[in-house]
This record gives sequence, structure tokens and C-alpha cells, in this order.
Amino acid sequence: MTRLLSYIRSLTSFSDESWTLLQPALSQKLYRKNELILKEGDICNSLFYIDQGFCKSYYEIEGVVKNTDFFFEDEIATDIRSFGSGQTSEFNIVACEETYITILNKEKLFEAAEQSPEIEALGRHCIRRFASKQEEFATLFKLYSVQERLEYLEKKYPEMLKRVSLTQLASFLGVARETLSRIRKRRVSR
Repeated sequence: MTRLLSYIRSLTSFSDESWTLLQPALSQKLYRKNELILKEGDICNSLFYIDQGFCKSYYEIEGVVKNTDFFFEDEIATDIRSFGSGQTSEFNIVACEETYITILNKEKLFEAAEQSPEIEALGRHCIRRFASKQEEFATLFKLYSVQERLEYLEKKYPEMLKRVSLTQLASFLGVARETLSRIRKRRVSR
């Protein structure tokens, strides 16, 4: 869990005492490829820190999978709306390869936050970072063409393009796989 501690300390000042208080809220789990981390219709009571591997969030409409986000090492995956409100999740989170996750239990996290202002601040920083990424992608989809979105991901999220399949990436960008393939070929031939 030293990786998680380094991640936390990159967000906010965090003492050894707060780290000790946080321990009861933490558990680790290995998810196999295609294993659900969060199921649509369940209430999200956890933040999922990605130690190794990656996962995606998606929903299914009439049998068609719509990818909404990808989460890689040193990122938090969750359904922020469900986590905050206690409402059921509208999407799934699934491991895209063997994925090691540190789970931060909401109830125990809140108990620890009552004992430590640093843990309370950590929660705010995690949620702020998660919300910023969601806002960034929402803006990307509102204002840019598919080609511009692809160029943005190449610059800002090269890991996504290396590890995510073309089919999953096309779903995320909101285009057919063939369309994305043509855009990539045109760009390479320039």
C-alpha cells in the first residue's frame, strides 16, 4: 500500500498518524479480466484506487456497450453520484485486465475523517480530482470533433491509446470502430 500512500501525499499533506487511522477503511482485492467491480443498480460505497491494471466504466443500452471512462494506475474509480447520494449506480465498472485495487470503504472512511482533518481533506481532494476529470471529458465531447478528441487523448492520455482496444476506444469517443480506424489511417498518412 506504499503506492497509495505516495498517491495520497501527492494530493495533500498526510501524517503517519492519519495513515494509521485510515487503515481500517482499506482492503485490497484482485479483480480478474472482465470481473465487475461495481454493478449497475448497486449502491457505490467505495472508492477504488488502481494499484495495477486498468478498468472502465460503461453502461449498456439495448445490448450496445457505451464506454464512459477508463481508469489506470494511480487513479480513483468510482460512481461519484452514487457514492455521494446513496442512490443506485447507473453504470458498471469492470476490470479490463487483471487489476489490483485498494478499496476505500465509505463508512469507515467517514469514521476516520471524523478523527483526522487530514483524512477529511483527502476525501475532498479525491472527489475534486475525480470531478475535474469528468468535467474535462464532458467539455471535450461538447466542443471537439472526433479527430480533435483523439488528438487530445494522444497528448494528454497516451496510456489510454496504448492499452485500450480500438473497439473500446471507438465506443468511448462515440463513433463506429471503422470510422475511428479511418481517422487514424488518415492521420498516419499525413
